[in-house]
Amino acid sequence: MEVEPFSVELATPLETAAGAVREREGFLVRLEYAGTEGVGEASPLLGWTETYDECREALARAAEVAGHTDWGVALAKTEAPAARHALALALQEALARAASEPLYQNLGADGPVRAVPVNATLSDAPPEETAAAATDAVREGFDCLKLKVGARDVEADLRRIRAVRERVEAPLRLDANGAWTLSQARRVVDAVADLGVEYVEQPLPAEDLDGHAALRGRGVGIAVDESLAAYETEQVLEAGAADVVVLKPMVLGGPDLAREAAMAARAAGVEPVVSTTIDTVVARTGAVHLAASVPEVGACGLATGSMLRSDLVADPATVADGTITVPQEPGLGLPTRP
Repeated sequence: MEVEPFSVELATPLETAAGAVREREGFLVRLEYAGTEGVGEASPLLGWTETYDECREALARAAEVAGHTDWGVALAKTEAPAARHALALALQEALARAASEPLYQNLGADGPVRAVPVNATLSDAPPEETAAAATDAVREGFDCLKLKVGARDVEADLRRIRAVRERVEAPLRLDANGAWTLSQARRVVDAVADLGVEYVEQPLPAEDLDGHAALRGRGVGIAVDESLAAYETEQVLEAGAADVVVLKPMVLGGPDLAREAAMAARAAGVEPVVSTTIDTVVARTGAVHLAASVPEVGACGLATGSMLRSDLVADPATVADGTITVPQEPGLGLPTRP
């Protein structure tokens, strides 16, 4: 097992509750399994996963455990989600390459999948700028738009939403990143129920499952994202807190666990959407394969490669006309080994 640190610069700093993120730092993991090599990525993100140092230590412990037993035991003992993601992705890719099939088929897809629908993400801006960005996205071929909300007061966000709706007919998704109180969230949900909004993502703080459950059934779907970093998927489903779960493989601990969560959600009548944590091409392509393995998956948050100023290798999963290409080569299908 080889562990190599990397750092890639973001095109624009990402503002988070923990401060501005200007680069993505993580580790590439290479390992031999099933007679071939697999590669995985661990990109910890503060507030979502373990820290960078905790990730490095977890990978070191996993290598030591695997040296005495096997990779299955190492995975079971790796509690840090980003570290486990790197190991699980590398193992899954090695298995897929050994079987001469693309990763999504090795994950359990029923047949060939050439592309997955994706949404465009519209950042916070005044109403006219937001509407112009929505128009541009639709012209580029996106037929699903996710609008970042919650940075302004509720009435200002409602003006932005209405401005977008006046300009485009594409379905809208709102992402509040846990910014609202229950009364504010009710105000928004009731106000947009007739505006073609598919769902409001994480309207309340991550810990408030009861509040999310109370928002359901008002004409707009309720999605959770950050809540899946605070609770197990089963807890979210049992609480009836969501119509949609946004699954980030890096946060959930790997494509295998993320697919289990997706299928458990489907069985409970909850729709899965696959997204990323602004990962490099390795983890991002893994997320594309994960999405392709989910039958009839809806638009996913995978069009994030442009958020990086540079990447580790060329991206095989290109975005065009509102879809992202699913590589068909064995494993991840990267054009060169990173």
